[in-house]
Amino acid sequence: MTNEQVVRPNIMAVLEDRGYRSTNSRRSIVHILEDKGSGFTAEEIGRELPSVGRATIFRTLKLLLEMGVICRLNLPDGPPKYSLSRVEHHHHTVCVVCGNVGEFRAATIERLMRTLSNEIPGDVIGHRIELYITCDLCSKENTN
Repeated sequence: MTNEQVVRPNIMAVLEDRGYRSTNSRRSIVHILEDKGSGFTAEEIGRELPSVGRATIFRTLKLLLEMGVICRLNLPDGPPKYSLSRVEHHHHTVCVVCGNVGEFRAATIERLMRTLSNEIPGDVIGHRIELYITCDLCSKENTN
């Protein structure tokens, strides 16, 4: 992640502004999500909130995903990870060792997408880039 300040929306305010009720389960899930510094799975949320049903967790994550509050990252092996979304367009890095999720913005990628859109028949309506890495912390641990 870059050194720039990450701007994230107030999740409960977004839900309430769109007419969704502020239930105890939703507030509990949102509270856990707001404390997450990196990626998380639905199963991890479930382990932290054993009193909240699995279906409620998945429905809430789906709702937050549709609203753009969280991002879904499809990993090559294992369950999908989610991360809190920035307000602006961004991409992700995922450490293949520890699962840490980072965010980055790259003007080079956006320029490449504009160039590609001229060569691709039809209208490009979006893109998503996930880079699978070994993070600095895991790289340092492997060298020691």
